[in-house]
Amino acid sequence: MVHVLGKPIAAGRTAEVYAWEEGKILKLYFEWFPLRGVEYEAQMARAVCASGVPAPAAGEIVQVNGRSGLVYQRVDGETMSKTLQRRPWKLLAFARRMAEIHAQMHAQVAGEGIPSQRGRLVEKIQHAAALPEETRQRVLTALAALPDGNRLCHGDFHPENILMAEQGEVIIDWIDVTAGNPLADVARTSILMLGAAETTGVKNRLLSRFITLLHNTYLHRYFALRPGGEEEYERWLPVVAAGRISENISEQETWLIQQANLAG
Repeated sequence: MVHVLGKPIAAGRTAEVYAWEEGKILKLYFEWFPLRGVEYEAQMARAVCASGVPAPAAGEIVQVNGRSGLVYQRVDGETMSKTLQRRPWKLLAFARRMAEIHAQMHAQVAGEGIPSQRGRLVEKIQHAAALPEETRQRVLTALAALPDGNRLCHGDFHPENILMAEQGEVIIDWIDVTAGNPLADVARTSILMLGAAETTGVKNRLLSRFITLLHNTYLHRYFALRPGGEEEYERWLPVVAAGRISENISEQETWLIQQANLAG
């Protein structure tokens, strides 16, 4: 049976999103994306919802036009980043709100089945081909000295993954969720945002300054809410940067290696 889907609502590297049945959307993966990856995302989405954070509920896995898809609860709203494009004067308020959402997430103990943050970081660092071997060993030594945790960590937390829904903010895209140390998750957000701001990933220098201000305001508010971890957060930054190298973002590679070299 061929399904007529219409135009996608959104599209990303691995999938397109379509309107589905009433109150639902379909995340339809491209043909090359393996079924086990869809099954893993469904498992993680259900574990996240069980943890009590505001996230779309996952439904069944379906086959549509020869592609695997995952049905989700539909959440109407635009991303925080899109809202900021229309209302840039809200930057400071949105940055503080972003920190509040992240701090609330980190108050939650991760549910069963969510993978280890440390294990994922070790795997990424070991597979970061561009990372000099001496730096790799220094980063792994630094990681071994940092404390574990059991908190819910998003792994890709930034304004593009926060939906501004009528009922309040909803956090999306949980494929990188882990159980771990909140300060490593904050460091990951810093590396994502500053990596975009400080490299050719953002060619518009005004936009670069905008992202840096957003990040700095977020970070200040986060540590006002959860004080005392600033020094440990600084130690996580080079470790997280080293793991990011494995994602093969060519325009950020030199900057990420520079950050990783600060380990130890």
